[in-house]
Amino acid sequence: MVSFSGVGSLPGTDFAAAARLTFDKVALPYLPELPARGPWAQMIGRGLGLPSGLPAELAAGEWRLADTPGVDQRRARATWRDDLDRLDEVADGYTGRFKVAVTGPWTLAAATGVAHVGRVLADVGARRDLAQSIAEAVGELLADLARRFPGVELMLQVDEPSLPAVAAGAVPTPGGFFRHRAVDLPELCRALGWITAEPARHGLAVATILHSCAPWRDGAWPLQSLVGTDSTGAGFGAISLDLDQLTDPDFDALAGVVDDGAALYLGCLPTVGEVRPLPVDAVRRRVLTALDRIGAPVTDRLIITPACGLAGWMPGEVSRAFDVLAKAADQVDDALA
Repeated sequence: MVSFSGVGSLPGTDFAAAARLTFDKVALPYLPELPARGPWAQMIGRGLGLPSGLPAELAAGEWRLADTPGVDQRRARATWRDDLDRLDEVADGYTGRFKVAVTGPWTLAAATGVAHVGRVLADVGARRDLAQSIAEAVGELLADLARRFPGVELMLQVDEPSLPAVAAGAVPTPGGFFRHRAVDLPELCRALGWITAEPARHGLAVATILHSCAPWRDGAWPLQSLVGTDSTGAGFGAISLDLDQLTDPDFDALAGVVDDGAALYLGCLPTVGEVRPLPVDAVRRRVLTALDRIGAPVTDRLIITPACGLAGWMPGEVSRAFDVLAKAADQVDDALA
């Protein structure tokens, strides 16, 4: 059965209201992210603000590693704690699937500064330390959620919008005149694999999803490596991509991993454009066309989503978007029956 969910941010600053929205309107509810609350609640600050991890500070508009946590990192950690406490009330008695998203190590490495070398991405040791720290913090977060919600089936989404740029050597240095060297695929997968391995270290069975709304810059997405479970694979069980960023080689790669059992989160609802959201018929057609191009059976492992976050939308538009996805999922089911 085709399902639907969200993949990123929502508008506003009221976490309890946003959380209730995801439980009331979304088939696969998730922990909302509200970047309007401040830099500590935006992607990089929230990623560095996991309850444990390397100390960091926000200075002159840039996050950087530090000797002690800065005030904005302390706010980020406090926001995580407050969100989980409020979630206790909203999700009381819930026993279904629930998804939480974290910022991936490569997106953090591309955006976070470190003394003497510019960004973490430029220092092999610093990016290793950051990735391992994030992995440990994610494990602790999942263990905390499992204690709070023993009847919930946890799912972990790792957001990596900068992964294609890191792999292509396209991330600019702080001055903007040069580009950081490309990181090879084995190192990319190794760092991501530390995260996907964390649930098992805590005795948890957690489905893992790699999400990116950016296009791969050189050829097709290396999906076999990202979902691979051998010593060189990242170990994800699902892939979440923006439909409008996929090329013909990407569809071929998707066919391979879907045929091997991976789940697909298909970003079929555009988040940019004058029509917000698209009508149900348009979304249904987009999904069916994509499935035809993939050519592999995925109906029972298909989740349709917005292409990216919805923080720039009005609350009423967000509610309508979830209504559109719900109806489109039903219609896709009927069309494939």
